[in-house]
Amino acid sequence: MRYCGRDFTEAEINWIKNLIADRPEVSRKEISILFCQKAKWLKPDGGLKDMSCRVALLKMEKDNHFILPPPKTKHTKPYKTIRTLWAIEQPEINKKAGEFSLKLEIVDNRSSALWNEFIDRYHYLGYKILPGAQLRYFVKSDNKILALLSFGAAAWKTAPRDNYIGWDKPTRKKNLHLVVNNARFLILPWVRSKNLGSKILSLASKRICSDWEQRYNYRPALLETFVEKQRFQGTCYKAANWIGVGDTRGKGKRGNIDGEVPIKSVWLYPLRPDFRSQLMFTA
Repeated sequence: MRYCGRDFTEAEINWIKNLIADRPEVSRKEISILFCQKAKWLKPDGGLKDMSCRVALLKMEKDNHFILPPPKTKHTKPYKTIRTLWAIEQPEINKKAGEFSLKLEIVDNRSSALWNEFIDRYHYLGYKILPGAQLRYFVKSDNKILALLSFGAAAWKTAPRDNYIGWDKPTRKKNLHLVVNNARFLILPWVRSKNLGSKILSLASKRICSDWEQRYNYRPALLETFVEKQRFQGTCYKAANWIGVGDTRGKGKRGNIDGEVPIKSVWLYPLRPDFRSQLMFTA
């Protein structure tokens, strides 16, 4: 039985069920931590995958494998972005890409709300909380925000990418963390500059490995992104030497029904010459 990218055995599910029965006082967080320790379900940096485990536990409960203990704390309200004057529309900026002195700035706790607000206001997908490992950037010139980027967990499976790499299911499961997804890319609507998008992508591709390693203690091998075909052609990705490898079938996250979500083109960017051997490593 697969949950959150992991196959759970019947014995493991029975272990969770018995833990709940034997220790009525145990919290959901404790169940998650204890299971990850027992099963050695770890992140690439060696930390416990307890957040993924908590999601898996909720899905198992929904599938009637067991009943979890009541949550210890009340559910918080859904996250809502605030509206401030810092993210209001600005006068048009019209320059050649080469005239900007571009700088990537990693989003931290102090600037997180502002990044969220810009994305929620001006990106067609709006703001959503991204799970798992991630990095977010402001793109600035002369201390003015021009664009925003985010990178996070890769799609669990997509045929164009997996065929390009040569992955089978076990190898993909082992090495998926080495692929990082460019989940958001927004040039603010008042910024008019030909070729700025490809220049930003090139700058980000040179930074992401070292920044990712500093935060998560490993270097990714490949970038991916998905471009909605009805809206965009992927021109800036092509100009930045990303490789178009095919289209999705519109199955969405669960991968059940063709055409459930818009068709997207799949673009990849190798971060090292030996990326394929890294992604195919099985020892």
